[in-house]
Amino acid sequence: MHMLGVEPDEFSYGSVLSACRALRASVFGKQIYSLVLKNGFVSSGYVQTRMMDLFSKNCNFKEALRFFYDASSDNVACWNAITSLAVKSGESWVALDLFRQMRHESLMPNSYTFPSILTACCVVKEMHVGRGVHGLTIKCGATDVFVETAIVDLYVKFGCMDEAFRQFSQMKVHNVVSWTAMISGFVQEDDIIFALKLFKNMRAIGMEINSYTVTSVLSACAKPGMIKEAGEIHSLVLKLGLNMDAKVGAALVNMYAKIGEVGLSELAFSEMKNIKDHCIWAAMLSSSAQNLNFGRAVGLFHDMLREGVKPDEYCISSVLSIMSCLSLGSQIHGYALKSGLDTDVSTGCSLFTMYSKCGCLEESYKGFQQLPVKDNVSWASMISGFAEHGCADRALQLFKEMLYQENVPDSITLISILTACSDLGFLKTGKEIHGYAFCLGMGTDIVVGGALVNMYSKCGNLNLARTVFDKLPKKDAFACSSLVSGYAQKGLIEESFLLFHDMLLTNVTVDTFTISSILSAAAVLYRSDIGTQLHAYIGKLGLQADVSVGSSLVTMYSKCGSLEDCQKAFDDAEKPDLIGWTSIIVSYAQHGKGAEALAAYELMRREGIQPDAVTFVGILVACSHSGLVEEAFFYLNSMCKDYNIKPGHRHYACLVDLLGRSGRLREAESFINMMPFEPDALIWGTLLAACKVHGDFEIGMLAAKKILELGPSDAGAYVSFSNICADVGQWEEVTKIRSLLTGTGMKKEAGWSLL
Repeated sequence: MHMLGVEPDEFSYGSVLSACRALRASVFGKQIYSLVLKNGFVSSGYVQTRMMDLFSKNCNFKEALRFFYDASSDNVACWNAITSLAVKSGESWVALDLFRQMRHESLMPNSYTFPSILTACCVVKEMHVGRGVHGLTIKCGATDVFVETAIVDLYVKFGCMDEAFRQFSQMKVHNVVSWTAMISGFVQEDDIIFALKLFKNMRAIGMEINSYTVTSVLSACAKPGMIKEAGEIHSLVLKLGLNMDAKVGAALVNMYAKIGEVGLSELAFSEMKNIKDHCIWAAMLSSSAQNLNFGRAVGLFHDMLREGVKPDEYCISSVLSIMSCLSLGSQIHGYALKSGLDTDVSTGCSLFTMYSKCGCLEESYKGFQQLPVKDNVSWASMISGFAEHGCADRALQLFKEMLYQENVPDSITLISILTACSDLGFLKTGKEIHGYAFCLGMGTDIVVGGALVNMYSKCGNLNLARTVFDKLPKKDAFACSSLVSGYAQKGLIEESFLLFHDMLLTNVTVDTFTISSILSAAAVLYRSDIGTQLHAYIGKLGLQADVSVGSSLVTMYSKCGSLEDCQKAFDDAEKPDLIGWTSIIVSYAQHGKGAEALAAYELMRREGIQPDAVTFVGILVACSHSGLVEEAFFYLNSMCKDYNIKPGHRHYACLVDLLGRSGRLREAESFINMMPFEPDALIWGTLLAACKVHGDFEIGMLAAKKILELGPSDAGAYVSFSNICADVGQWEEVTKIRSLLTGTGMKKEAGWSLL
């Protein structure tokens, strides 16, 4: 036609542009548009509409917007097309601006305009604007099912379920989208009963059900104790033939995982394994992560790659969330880099969390810094990583940086930073964060409140801890445990037991941390009868197998002098950890059972548990009380050689005590002189006590002088030296030392016994 010189009209151009749209031939479409401009048909509404359709089909928003402004159309269809394309292209603010321009041009929007604008309001979270658009729909009489559905969806997205349901009830015609929107909204609001009731009504009237409806209902059934409802919906899915839909399959897997039915989750996955859709695999990986099944998660990830299914950011995040193996984690990091997923916020956050778990804080921080966009989750994860790995000062510095970049912390971030303040003992900073939390409206939040109680307790300000505790609307186990522990550590035993009693009366859940804290208080009282009652209560709760509770019971019985009960509490603990083994070793040592302590140490090593500095204190005390000199030096060397633990003052004091008990006072003196650091009053005091036992005036005089040179510290040193002098008849020295003791203001404590 063009070659023959026949002049096309607006309908010819429009038809050809429609053909270009169907063929996605955008380049040829632009050539046709050039002819439209050349021949003066650009003002034709028919041509403009077809041109906008072409751009919409090819999702070329920038080109479409340029054409729209060039055409200067007063055609509502063109305005609708460009607005719709803006929303589809993620330019919701531009869509709202176009709508304002349209109203300024006095163009009346129609039923095709409003759904796009209402969707844009949801995306940019402009509830106020959305309500205004709702009012305009009433004014314009736009009451078709699509507009009404968009209005219902608006209120659902903003959580206004009462208003959404009112609008839904007023609709003359309902479609599957409006029903699904309502069901989804009630699921999000955790009103599962009403969501399922709506679904039942939907089924009763014979309304069509699509995959989106089913996924919403499956989400509703993803609650513990809803296995019956879950099975019924699963049967319906099979009946409707929706079981091969990828999103429905993923929802099924996810539902069973959240219910705790891992076997059914695996079964649902196996039925769809042949579908190469990453959504299903991501759901199964998430299921493995939720159930902390590390081996299964890694196996699934390998299977994905072997099956040719490309993992997305959700798959990688799920695997990394339970990854504690640095080697495998690094390999997955490499895959993320190769796939270009390392810049995704969720993947990046999972990566540096994984490195943090593996103790590689520098790698973790490097990953955090490389994130192009840092959301609250990423900030909270990194701050938490520093706080949990003993880098509380860096956690505080990062928190300051977060605030400097005008990021508003959430409750998780505040909890982490309050933990950092607790570890550092920064009471002033903790108070500032308390004030900040109050300004954010989270001052009385139960979880943040518990962290505040814990911070004030650990920083030693129990009055403020109690004030915050009393103002909490609901007392949870963490807040109670923190205060119980704070009282116990400060020696306020009565307050500790009274609070524990209140917990029992008000049915506050008692956790292992609370039990451990109250057992510590019982140990301070040396009251085995109270400890026995607590032990019985622990048995009633079924917590006797807990490692931390078992360790606390061992320590409590040890301090109360009941080694038999000590052993029983240790045997009841399931898979004792380092603290548990150390507790029983120290208990044996303190009761003079050196052979048993060393045997327990060897058993601990066979279990693959590495000792720490505290464990070796127990071992050396055991050697000292049993006179095992050669063994003690062997274990001291083993500390450095086998475990790279640098011995401290307490370790050397144990060796001095051992040599002193054995009467080898000259060796003890030489040993002190060869120490890699300056001996303190504890070490010289240990030697002085041994001199008193063996009546060695000369070395005792040397040890006493060294103690006095270090400054007044303990009345016992003065008394021991005075007694040595008295034993050898040095009464002038006795008088002189007693005068020195009086001058320091210290007093000898009277001896006492439990018997």
